[in-house]
Amino acid sequence: MSMHAKTDSEVTSQTASSPTRSPRRPVYFVQSPSRDSHDGEKTTNSFHSTPVLSPNGSPGRHSRNSSSTRFSGSLRPGSRKSSQQLQPVKHGKGFDAIEEEGLVDDDHRRGIPRRCYFLAFVVGFFVLFSFFALVLWAAAKPQKPDVVMRSISFDEFVVNAGADASGVATEMVNMNATIRFNFRNRGTFFGVHVSSTPLDLAYTELTLASGTIKKFYQSRKGHRLVSVNLQGRGVPLYGGGVNWSSQNGKLTAPVPLNLNFTVKAKAYVLGKLVKPKFHRKISCAIVYKPTKVNVPISLKNACNVE
Repeated sequence: MSMHAKTDSEVTSQTASSPTRSPRRPVYFVQSPSRDSHDGEKTTNSFHSTPVLSPNGSPGRHSRNSSSTRFSGSLRPGSRKSSQQLQPVKHGKGFDAIEEEGLVDDDHRRGIPRRCYFLAFVVGFFVLFSFFALVLWAAAKPQKPDVVMRSISFDEFVVNAGADASGVATEMVNMNATIRFNFRNRGTFFGVHVSSTPLDLAYTELTLASGTIKKFYQSRKGHRLVSVNLQGRGVPLYGGGVNWSSQNGKLTAPVPLNLNFTVKAKAYVLGKLVKPKFHRKISCAIVYKPTKVNVPISLKNACNVE
């Protein structure tokens, strides 16, 4: 009993010599966001926490107990939005690039609608088609057909006394003549439809006989000989032929005449969209000779073709 018993003096000395324990101080952590690590479809936000002492804490004790703690997960509901805004996009050779969803959505909104592509296609088609048609028209326009006057023959040319429809007495003319000319289409890639204005054979301004060309089609690089019959029946002169010399209704002296008409040709190069038109105006100075009835009279040097 004496060995285990302690005297009051011993207890007092032990209490004085033992260090006084201070109460445990609370430790606070400040969390700072670190770089996000992403793997496939999952997004993980990691934070490193750094312990900070309370104002009453001891630096020495804190240094022993402090450690770096890694927290994974979402800090707060609002942080989910920030994690969704940054998405990893892998580009060739394994390099990762961050693409923001907001910018991608803006790019999609700014994209050109399909109807704009359709409108651009339609406009481009019409521009190209118009250009192609203009090229065809420009290529065809210089290829005017050729008209070469050949001859004229008078089958009948007589003057007789008579009266017009109102009963006025005057001299009347009956004429029958045939005009021949050669038509040649110079077009290398198109045919032409040919017609004409009336062919008028006149004395000064008085028409004695007239006729028209029967419409025809001439293929590319083709030609033909065209014959037109001119007729005049009971044409009143009203003193216009006072200088004519005639015997028994037949003329005995030459009579100057003039022939005027226009040959029209139309080509359908691209349907009705490209149809160049060609006009050749012909004027001839002809002299009728009583000795050359039913005989072709050459018009080679007597006509002008424009």
